[in-house]
Amino acid sequence: MATPSLKKENIMKIEIKTEFIKLDSALKYCGIAENGAHAKELILDGEVKVNGEIELRRGKKLYKGDKFEIFDEEYEIE
Repeated sequence: MATPSLKKENIMKIEIKTEFIKLDSALKYCGIAENGAHAKELILDGEVKVNGEIELRRGKKLYKGDKFEIFDEEYEIE
């Protein structure tokens, strides 16, 4: 018997006032990473997906409309 899949309904919105935010800064801003070293570790361990793809660059620029996912939580840049 198949188990029903859980749909992600709650996407956390991150409002930025600049053109972009770097991935490591976004992780710190959301409180996911305690500091830059922690953010780097999460990214290099392949824990973060950006727009559905694993992202290994901590300096990846996120623009409005981009989404990232970590620990089964999804975030969207606004």
